[in-house]
Amino acid sequence: MNVGSASRYPVAQDLDALRRNLAAVRARIDAACARVGRDPAEVRLLPVSKTVTEDRIRLAYAAGCHELGENRVQEAQRKATAMADLDGLRWSIIGHLQSNKVRAMVRFASEFQSLDSLRIAAALDRQLQIEGRSLDVLVQVNTSGEASKFGLPPQDVAGFIRLLPPFTALRIRGLMTLAVLLGDPARVRPCFTRLRELRERLCQEAPCGIGMSELSMGMSGDFELAIEEGATVVRVGQAIFGHRTTPDSHYWPGSDPAAA
Repeated sequence: MNVGSASRYPVAQDLDALRRNLAAVRARIDAACARVGRDPAEVRLLPVSKTVTEDRIRLAYAAGCHELGENRVQEAQRKATAMADLDGLRWSIIGHLQSNKVRAMVRFASEFQSLDSLRIAAALDRQLQIEGRSLDVLVQVNTSGEASKFGLPPQDVAGFIRLLPPFTALRIRGLMTLAVLLGDPARVRPCFTRLRELRERLCQEAPCGIGMSELSMGMSGDFELAIEEGATVVRVGQAIFGHRTTPDSHYWPGSDPAAA
């Protein structure tokens, strides 16, 4: 367990605690937007529920969380099945996707934020066509340059998205990144700046039908910086649900525990 995370983010065990945490996160979003003259309505809060139990997710739903992010398909599918009775609850997969999990994911997920492979794009499109549905998708970019992280190098993204229009079941909405998982804003902010600047260039050259409106970046420890740099989606877990005993290396090899 990360001691700093445990003290900063106590586990929210009841509805009142979850409501307080959500209000605190939204206040941080509002303040970050105010600093750069943005409308808070431009920023979508995606609560991240990895490792969170079903009973606490049901409380979060009651507190207003009707969209949840998960890293692992198997965990997300289990939760989606168990909570199919919750009307309007949407699931976003934000972690790396293996080809053998594509079929399972397209049956319940509303969004996939981590596309970085044509092989996965083709597999998703094929399975979505079979299921008769489409999927919102973000392209993952490795703006930190860390070998431990998934995502395309920034210089490869333009060529990659030019190859996506044939996959008509994929609704490409924008880009996603993970910053360096450190507490130093001087190293974290450039990761977000690179994604924003890349999006600005791609808006001018993206093929017809490829959207670039979304920038998913920022987690519990750094989402204010991400908002200041243009994030439209922030992925927040621990600041809402409390600290996790499972380290993030369980989800992202080589990462620091203080994330999401």
